[in-house]
Amino acid sequence: MAERKINGVVKQVLELGPTVAFFLIYLRIKDDTFTFRGTEYSGFIVAALVFIPILLLAMGILWALTRKISRMQVFTAFMVIFFGGLTAWFNDERFFKMKTSIVYACLAALLGIGLLRGQSWLEYVLAEALPMRREGWMILTRRLCLMFVALAVANEIIWRTMSTETWVKLETFGMPLALMLFLWAQIYALQRFLIEPEETGKRKD
Repeated sequence: MAERKINGVVKQVLELGPTVAFFLIYLRIKDDTFTFRGTEYSGFIVAALVFIPILLLAMGILWALTRKISRMQVFTAFMVIFFGGLTAWFNDERFFKMKTSIVYACLAALLGIGLLRGQSWLEYVLAEALPMRREGWMILTRRLCLMFVALAVANEIIWRTMSTETWVKLETFGMPLALMLFLWAQIYALQRFLIEPEETGKRKD
């Protein structure tokens, strides 16, 4: 089934909206305690659980509009549901916090496996959106692999040594912004490897 094009703003809202919603809900109920069947749950845990249906709803709407959901979105949803479930079952917010470390570690491992095989699996995913020579993809893949490792380590340090509120703020805005700035910097640094549209046309000919 062909992917349908939708407004870029709508797409961004559906992709980023659930995370922002989690942040806002947490700020609203962070100091509250909720009792369910005789068990008390912190505002953070309730916010994490509410985040799950919001995320699934946004993904459902995105699929309905575009008829496409990326593997990364499916993987993220699975991790959120799995660790959100563990968080509720054990009434322990640490499971939801360590989810981020595991996601980044898995991404680093996947890229690392590809590199060990002499391949850039990043190129396989993004080559159409960002035409670049193989050497550039290998460099970017190595650097992004290390970045994911750094983010996983950073998340472990943050949630183990800082307050929950600090973790939520850095999880929602800090780490995604750091990753975005890193990618922008790398694309700028690797411009010499980018393939111009004219060059792409010649290769097809």
